[in-house]
Amino acid sequence: MDKVYIHDKVFVPFIPFEKISQIIDSVADKLNGDFCDADHDYARPSEKEDAPVLLCILHGSILFTGELLKRLNFPVELASMKLSSYVGTTSTGVVKEKAPLSTDITGKTVIVCEDIVDTGTTIVALKQKLLDKGAKDVKLCTMLLKPEVFCNRCELDYVGAEIPNRFIVGFGLDYDEYGRNLKDIYVLE
Repeated sequence: MDKVYIHDKVFVPFIPFEKISQIIDSVADKLNGDFCDADHDYARPSEKEDAPVLLCILHGSILFTGELLKRLNFPVELASMKLSSYVGTTSTGVVKEKAPLSTDITGKTVIVCEDIVDTGTTIVALKQKLLDKGAKDVKLCTMLLKPEVFCNRCELDYVGAEIPNRFIVGFGLDYDEYGRNLKDIYVLE
């Protein structure tokens, strides 16, 4: 892992892919513990009506959701929507829906997959939006959490790892849409 240059900023190595994989393994283990049928490795076809919806929040959580999906041992329906509250390296505090929810969630449990939660503004607004759309239950799942700035306005059900309040890119996270494709996670120098 070397320094990377994105736009006008320099980023240095922070979390290698091997550690990211371990973080995702731990989240998958918790989800499997909560959603797997104790009597079966994979739920029977008659039970798929009760399968939760795994909601990928675009674009940041694409890699996290994809890796998590491969590790789940229970039926899930995959859905997506795009939200945004960042411009550059700063949160605006205003959550904008850029692409609508891709499936009907009425009466279903939704597992929201976020790449990172900092203040919690986006995830709180999203949880209420999903409940308003008829979700039976909403579980909040994030690969990374910045506890220093998290306002604790809602409980996160699945947290992969906690990190300091620093700006990061890589493994789906971006700086003005660049850096998402980096295999490792980098922090602003």
